[in-house]
Amino acid sequence: MKFFEPDTIDEAVSLLNEHEEARCISGGATLVAMMNADLVDMPALVSLRRITGLAGIAADKDGLRIGGMTTHNTIANDPQLAGGWSVLRRAAGQIAHPGVRTMGTIGGSISHADPAADYLGALVAADARVEIAGADGVRQVPATDFFVDYYTTDVEDGELVTAVLLPAAPAGAVGIHRKFARADGDFATASISLVLALSGDVCTHLRIAVGGCGATPINVPEAEQLLVGQPLDKQRIAEAGKLLSAACDPIDDVRGSAEYRLLLVPRLLQQALDMATDEINAGAAA
Repeated sequence: MKFFEPDTIDEAVSLLNEHEEARCISGGATLVAMMNADLVDMPALVSLRRITGLAGIAADKDGLRIGGMTTHNTIANDPQLAGGWSVLRRAAGQIAHPGVRTMGTIGGSISHADPAADYLGALVAADARVEIAGADGVRQVPATDFFVDYYTTDVEDGELVTAVLLPAAPAGAVGIHRKFARADGDFATASISLVLALSGDVCTHLRIAVGGCGATPINVPEAEQLLVGQPLDKQRIAEAGKLLSAACDPIDDVRGSAEYRLLLVPRLLQQALDMATDEINAGAAA
């Protein structure tokens, strides 16, 4: 196997296009484990660690930019990820264990696109866009279009993820990532990521994504529309939960049966909305 350490994004892209089936490696939290288990075999690895500007979190006029090489630990502890953006911070804080969070990166995680991973639904709930660099330049893809199928993204051969871009969140919004897992650090059996804003007791903004219950994060606009413009009473939330469950296509695996996952979704939605409402009300009372 050949190993390359380019200094720039352009060099990395050139190497990916020059060496067929080459893979990028960032933190290596996922890829190295797969290599050790003989699940993947590639002729070349392109390390991104020497490329300046790929790590870090910075605000700009459009929102927040998270470099693809930014570690989970950095995201979990950055105070800029407040308000609606906190859905990403909370997702990052629930990934695996401290060692993985120290090494693993957001670009590597979303490129792997495990449907039970924490970031996927959080990106959809935050209306994030993914920045991708390739031989033809840089393009941006909405998170809803970035995740295509099981372990499959919109990244094409010869391209790499360079950043996650978060738009400005609604004023007063909060972000919640509520996940059910067999144990701390495990992948989700099912999860709900959401961004909520209220005016009094009336929902003014809501974006929901279900994780772990299909090939990609599941967003159902009809479920959101049922709650926006209304007080968040349990009956409406239960109806929205049914719509979310109906859109899911879960599998049976060691983390739970498909039937069990479908039962979890409405309960996780209620819990996540309760958590978000409590946080908003606590902030208003402070």
